[in-house]
Parts: sequence; C-alpha cells; structure tokens
Amino acid sequence: VLSFIIFVCYISSLSSSFMMAPLLEFLVALFLFFAYASKLNEKFKGVYWPLAPSEICIRNFHDFLRCVTAAIIYFAISIAAVAKYNDAASKAGGVFGFVATIVFAIDFYITFNELMTFLKHSSPATPERPKTE
Repeated sequence: VLSFIIFVCYISSLSSSFMMAPLLEFLVALFLFFAYASKLNEKFKGVYWPLAPSEICIRNFHDFLRCVTAAIIYFAISIAAVAKYNDAASKAGGVFGFVATIVFAIDFYITFNELMTFLKHSSPATPERPKTE
C-alpha cells in the first residue's frame, strides 16, 4: 500500500522520474502476494535455489533480499525527492518513502531473525571428535 501511495505521489509531482522504483516494488509485492496465496511456490519444486535448504528458507531469503534493496532504494530516492524538488507531492512522496524505509527495515529485521533461527535449528549437529587415549 505504501508503495502504491508513493507511486501516486511521484507520478503527480515534478519528481516523476522517481516513480519507477515504487511501481516496481508494488508490482513485485503484488506478484509475491498472489504467488504465495495461490501456492505457486509449491507447484515449482524443480527450481534449484542455492543457499536455501527448504521452502521456508527460500521465502525468507527472498523476503530478506527484497526488504534490504527496497529500504536502500526508498531511502535514496526519498532524500533526493525531498532535497531537490519543492512541490508538495514530491515532499509527500519523500515522507512516505521514509516511512516505507522504516517499514522495510523492520520487516528486514524480523525476516533476518526468522531466517537465522530457522538456519540454526535446521543445521545438523556438529559431529563429536573421537577421543584419543
């Protein structure tokens, strides 16, 4: 929702050159929502995902990467929109962009903790060394 609001703010302002990032983020979020809702991730089991031992880890890894990149991009374009343009829509898009940066950073933190917890619990126990006498 924030991505769509930011897209509308940027498209109606002088800073319309920034509208592509929120539009892409909105479309990616919409696609992932429908993909998980229709269980597309369970239908395509033949896809090899390196560094992802299970379906939960795949979803968390993708969410992790999406949150990190979205937070960085939103932060950068929000600074540029607020600093460079003086119209109200650009300022509103920048403020909503900062809010989106915070939301994605919180989502990144939560996803990172879930991913680390999952990886710690799913990793095999380290084998014991044989005792030498």
